[in-house]
Amino acid sequence: MRRYRNARRQLAVSTENLVKSYGQFTAVNGVNLQVPSEGVYGLLGPNGAGKSTTMKLLLGLTAPSSGRMWMLGQEVGSKSRIQPGRVGSMIEGPSFYPGLSGLDNCRMVADYLGLPSNSASAVLAKVGLGGHEDKRARDYSLGMKQRLGIAMALISHPELLLLDEPTNGLDAGAVVEVRQMIMDLAASEGVTVVISSHILSEIEKMAPVVGIIGAGRLLYQGSLENLREEGHIDLRVSDPQLAAGVLEHDGIDYGYIQESGALRIREFDDRQVGGLVAQLVSRGLEVYRVASERKSLEEAFLELVESPRAHVPQAGLQQGASR
Repeated sequence: MRRYRNARRQLAVSTENLVKSYGQFTAVNGVNLQVPSEGVYGLLGPNGAGKSTTMKLLLGLTAPSSGRMWMLGQEVGSKSRIQPGRVGSMIEGPSFYPGLSGLDNCRMVADYLGLPSNSASAVLAKVGLGGHEDKRARDYSLGMKQRLGIAMALISHPELLLLDEPTNGLDAGAVVEVRQMIMDLAASEGVTVVISSHILSEIEKMAPVVGIIGAGRLLYQGSLENLREEGHIDLRVSDPQLAAGVLEHDGIDYGYIQESGALRIREFDDRQVGGLVAQLVSRGLEVYRVASERKSLEEAFLELVESPRAHVPQAGLQQGASR
């Protein structure tokens, strides 16, 4: 039990069988997040998958139907809240007063949190809005509005930052700028950033650890590289039945692909493949083709999210790595 509690403390965010239902609809279904402290964690999934709802649950903006949540080593819920300022957030787009300047928007947040007013100018400079402090927020470009939202979330120097689709709707140049800013914050400030997105390529560039969510379920959690299967080798030979006997003798699992007439085995290194081919040839078999294939990251991701109910929710960071 003590080891379990210590593991909780080492995670920035942890949930246990988290559920949120609206009548007959379950928006979040048994989610078990494990977000390591410091760095960027990507919450990846299609629109409507449950990403925003999960973030709202963590922030106490909506109450869970069941399950438990921990942030920064503390269990959170209706009777226990994180101290204001330890967690910053931007959910479903930046929230600000459009008639106020960027500086005055940040000063309002600083005043609410009891922070010195000069912290507003400093955080605007940090997100690249230095020189635009006195401009009204309504006159900001979309990218500048996203930066203002992030500045307002950062003003208290939070330990944890929750950003919901922060690059949504931005042009290519602004996407690169916001992405780099988020990575720099995690690297230089030691902030843990949980960032949601429906765009695989964006999360791939930022987050070493991801949780993939679909239809409210956590389908995968771990590194994106481990999401891809190890790969397989298809062997086409003159006598598949005889070749199958050789594989069985050597304890090599295989499958027969009816469409191509190939025997499919798991991926081996080059030396092992060479030895297997030599053995097949020595048994009088002709080897027509040896094809090594591996799913692309995009293929593996789409396979998960397009049939989410076929997959079991996963709890551990490394689960899914050996599927």
